[in-house]
Amino acid sequence: MNIVLKMSAEKIAQLIDQFQDWAQPSANEYSQFLAKPVGATITVYTSGKVVFQGDQAENYAKQFGYQPEKTPPLKKQTNLIGTDEVGNGSYFGGLAVVATYLAESDLPLIKKLGVDDSKKLTDVKIRQIAPILIEKIQHKALLLSPAKYNEVIENGYNAVSVKVALHNQAIFLLENALNIVPDQIIIDAFTTEKNYTRYLQSEKNQTSGQVTLVQKAESQYYAVAASSVIARKLFLDQLAKLSEEVSMALPSGAGHQSDVTASKLIQKYGESSLNNVAKRHFANTEKARKLSK
Repeated sequence: MNIVLKMSAEKIAQLIDQFQDWAQPSANEYSQFLAKPVGATITVYTSGKVVFQGDQAENYAKQFGYQPEKTPPLKKQTNLIGTDEVGNGSYFGGLAVVATYLAESDLPLIKKLGVDDSKKLTDVKIRQIAPILIEKIQHKALLLSPAKYNEVIENGYNAVSVKVALHNQAIFLLENALNIVPDQIIIDAFTTEKNYTRYLQSEKNQTSGQVTLVQKAESQYYAVAASSVIARKLFLDQLAKLSEEVSMALPSGAGHQSDVTASKLIQKYGESSLNNVAKRHFANTEKARKLSK
């Protein structure tokens, strides 16, 4: 978990005093204090920004005024399909989309595993529970490689229409495998319903159930949360495999580290190598090109 607070000088002084016993040296020139208490890393920046990271980040941040968002009440959870995707915001790696169906008999396992939005779970936790979900829960997963992603983008798709196609196909395949029409189909909203419907018209396969796009659906529907967990594992596995292929650790996300890594790939293998490991239409490609010179 990653929590950022803007704190007053008085509060920061209080925090530094409280966590002095866990203080660590920091190489970051913008950091005035770094502490590593049990289960968290706390960094105080000269700007007054304080970052709490780790499994216990929320507990420490609450002591200094952090109030977590209230989770919306859970809706009907069974006889529905929920979908989510992972990789859309990462320069390296492809795009994983998963559709999951939950029956009433699945709920005890879902609750026992602590299934939640993958962004709220550590990668260690995801790697622990995702294989169980994959084995026990009915789902369909689609994993688009970077090379295939770049190909469809070059052939007229855009970032949104690619996701529409993948979500729709995963739902279609799962509906056919189940041979039922679910009560609901919930998609974690990545665009408007108007856009989704517009792009859907060009897709050959059409789903039977009623599709609804819901903001933060992974916090409201177990099926969407399960899809996010499975998709995250697939994305991480693919990223690890791609890293092995190029003998270089490929970071998740689209920050400066991705620019630097891409520039090293260009220097080592040539710019064409990015086609197999990255989403080339991202702005990172141009930044990497400049860094590599």
